[in-house]
Amino acid sequence: MKRTILTLIGVAVAGMVLAQSPEQRGLEVAKAADKYDEGFGSSASKLTMVLTNKQGQESTRFMSNQTLELTEDGDKSLIVFNSPRDVKGTATLTYTHKQGSDDQWLYLPAISRVKRISSNNKSGPFMGSEFAYEDLSSQEVEKYTYKFLKEEQINGVSALVVERDPVDVKSGYTRQIVWYNKDNYRLEQIEFYDRKNALLKTLAYSDYKVYKEKHWRASQMEMTNHQTGKKTKLIFDEYNFGLNLKEEDFSQNSLKRASR
Repeated sequence: MKRTILTLIGVAVAGMVLAQSPEQRGLEVAKAADKYDEGFGSSASKLTMVLTNKQGQESTRFMSNQTLELTEDGDKSLIVFNSPRDVKGTATLTYTHKQGSDDQWLYLPAISRVKRISSNNKSGPFMGSEFAYEDLSSQEVEKYTYKFLKEEQINGVSALVVERDPVDVKSGYTRQIVWYNKDNYRLEQIEFYDRKNALLKTLAYSDYKVYKEKHWRASQMEMTNHQTGKKTKLIFDEYNFGLNLKEEDFSQNSLKRASR
């Protein structure tokens, strides 16, 4: 009798899984990915940005990056350009919000001024790169609606493929296709589709390292613009966690101080 009951329970559970809609399963995957990376607190890293034009010519920039994890709202981040001379001291501050448009500011050392990035300009290129300002925001679950598409192999691993559509009507994207690693939910690849629903860019993640036995971080991210032929590679180094950063370290005043 026990075996029969267990069998019935197994069938019922399988039926519940099968009954899940693509939207429900897509949201479930996104929530699992968010939960998996919870608890990193704060982090800092060094960044190298390599810009490649359609002719293959490269230019390199060096930056530093800090992130503060928040639970009641989205994360906060600060990026500062250290070199070359023409961009040295330029800094970007991002407040990601779970609901509504994110807040972003750009400090321009040449005029000693903090400029607010308007919601209408979030789809514009970040410092001439193939990353948009909105790409700098943390990927909060509430910022998208979801639909599970399929499971397939990518980069030699099994991935869960989910379509997510930005809730913000001012986003530069109609939709994104995301490949989540099935084992640990780390991001493997994202395709970005423009407002005409044409493939605009692909972001590839590679050379992952795990920190604090839980938090996976890609050492390289490469954004390829299929419409212009340009690329931007970000190389992350010297990751540190648990730096006891506070919200005061992510103010407009700190934006100016960090750029000195």
